[in-house]
Amino acid sequence: ADLSQEQWTQQLKADENAFILDVRTEEEVEDGFIPSAKNLNIFKGQAFIYELEALDKNKNYYVYCKAGGRSGQACAIMNQMGFDNTYNLMGGFQEWTGEVDQ
Repeated sequence: ADLSQEQWTQQLKADENAFILDVRTEEEVEDGFIPSAKNLNIFKGQAFIYELEALDKNKNYYVYCKAGGRSGQACAIMNQMGFDNTYNLMGGFQEWTGEVDQ
């Protein structure tokens, strides 16, 4: 599901089963990331799929990239793989106003 920045943040805060997934490149992550996010670079192709397969499908995935495009693709891929709950951050990290780790 595509969620606005506000919806994504509010839902994440209330979710005890949340997993934050950053699908940007390693270089982009160096500019900062949302706290406790795990980075899996979507540009790795098949390696990205293998890494997704190792994740727990029962968790709720909050997915983001720089602007919302790649994370939307990642959510679609994850849904096809059997992940039921994926939430795309519309506007991505470039519009993020919450906490940032370095």
